[in-house]
Amino acid sequence: MKSAVETLNPTRVRLTVEVPFEELKDSLDAAYKKINQQVTVKGFRKGKIPARVIDQRFGRGAVLEEAVNDALPKFYTEAVNDAELNPLGQPEVDITELKDGETLNFTAEVDVRPTVEIPDYSGIEVEVDAVEVSDEDVEKAVEQLRERFASTSPVERAAEEGDVVTIDLEAKVDGEVLEDGIANGVSYTIGSGELLDGIDDAVKGLEAGGEATFTSELKGGSAAGKEAEVTVKVSQVAARELPELDDDFAQLASEFDTLDELRADSRKRLENMKQYDQATQAQERVLDKLLELVEVPVPEKLLEDEINTRKHNLEHHQLGQMGLTLDKYLEIQGKTAEEFDTETREAAVKGIKTQFVLDELVNKEKLGVNQEELTEHLMRRAASSGMSPDEFAQAVVQQNQVPLLVGEVARGKALAVVVEAATVKDTNGEVVDLEDEDDETAEAAEAATADAAEGEGEEKTEA
Repeated sequence: MKSAVETLNPTRVRLTVEVPFEELKDSLDAAYKKINQQVTVKGFRKGKIPARVIDQRFGRGAVLEEAVNDALPKFYTEAVNDAELNPLGQPEVDITELKDGETLNFTAEVDVRPTVEIPDYSGIEVEVDAVEVSDEDVEKAVEQLRERFASTSPVERAAEEGDVVTIDLEAKVDGEVLEDGIANGVSYTIGSGELLDGIDDAVKGLEAGGEATFTSELKGGSAAGKEAEVTVKVSQVAARELPELDDDFAQLASEFDTLDELRADSRKRLENMKQYDQATQAQERVLDKLLELVEVPVPEKLLEDEINTRKHNLEHHQLGQMGLTLDKYLEIQGKTAEEFDTETREAAVKGIKTQFVLDELVNKEKLGVNQEELTEHLMRRAASSGMSPDEFAQAVVQQNQVPLLVGEVARGKALAVVVEAATVKDTNGEVVDLEDEDDETAEAAEAATADAAEGEGEEKTEA
């Protein structure tokens, strides 16, 4: 077999392949054997029909077609390997010449991974938010904890902001009560915004036994997105009582003996959260700077596939779970379809470029992924998906997604190499040493690369 490569553009090539007919022998034998098992000819046992009889009865062309279909993938793969190509997606194959007993010639056009030259990235500089936790931040965190330990007691007065009311709801659309439009005994905190728009104004001022009707757009159910006439009846009004903010509260709400210890722990937790946010910010901004330095051509077919994958996942998985259509989502976001398409395309381009650049860095720096790193990444992905590690691991294996996870970890390590070489300063002008937060940095790097490269031209685990 002989093959030659013609570069059509930086991301697409045409392979021209010439196959001597004798190299089709194994495929021809397999074609005769297959046809033998599929047909019957009077006077011959099944599977024992001579080749000349098959040629006479069914045509030599049918045998050649079966043989060529069997052989093409093998010859195409051999040509790709000989040329040391990295194909993306399926090739477009055209048989240019097939002469029985002489030769098989074909061409195959396919997108290929472009050559990426990694420049010197040691001069990258980025600015991130400083890690600062104010006394107000600490008090807010303690107050949120205090809210969780609030108690309620029934009162005989009109409902006010912050009260917990027990209510019955009935929703009508076009004068008809919806089958799923009735709910009884619902507990609702006035001002929480957890139910329907307009319900706060409707129930404020009502005492137990009071009733009001208001109009609101339904957020879910069979009539999601439609205007409904909602009747709300209050059966109980309860005032929320917060515990005293003292050492007894600290012992009730935590493992600490004093309020001062609880506040100190809250400060530490907030600092850890902000350090993680800072590491994530550094990863994202360094990645953006790196992509600005590298010229990366993007295969158009791969880009279109990535755009379609992102739209499909959003519309049929994320929005579907929330009972939203794409049009309703755009309305809530205040975006036009054109703006959405532009943003999706830009995100897809960034994702593809991120994968190409970081994969090249993985090769250049010879970065591997060990079992411990893969397991830690799997645990984090499982936690973010709401699945147990065993369930997530099983889904990954069943969907053949292990290489995808390995790639995410490797690309995270590659980005961490670039971040380590970059200069990262906070908004106070202080140099940030991310090596002090190795765990947070590694996790942030994997998250940043996974988010930027979402889709990656492959189906991702629906986990």
